[in-house]
Amino acid sequence: MSNDTDPLDVDLEVIKAKLETLRIEHRDLDEVIDRLIEKPPFDQLQLQRLKKRKLGLKDQITKLESRLIPDIIA
Repeated sequence: MSNDTDPLDVDLEVIKAKLETLRIEHRDLDEVIDRLIEKPPFDQLQLQRLKKRKLGLKDQITKLESRLIPDIIA
């Protein structure tokens, strides 16, 4: 049985797909937050929760991006 796909390539594709999904969700949250702020009065607690979720997404995006950068030993 010959397997032509490299597991590292598969991992990279999975990471890239997850990264794209997170970026879309981050962008969508940004739009929701902007729309919420445009129409005062707005729910401050909801706004805080959305911003916290957006920060969590940004952290996940940063971690995944760092996994895509190859380790270089100086």
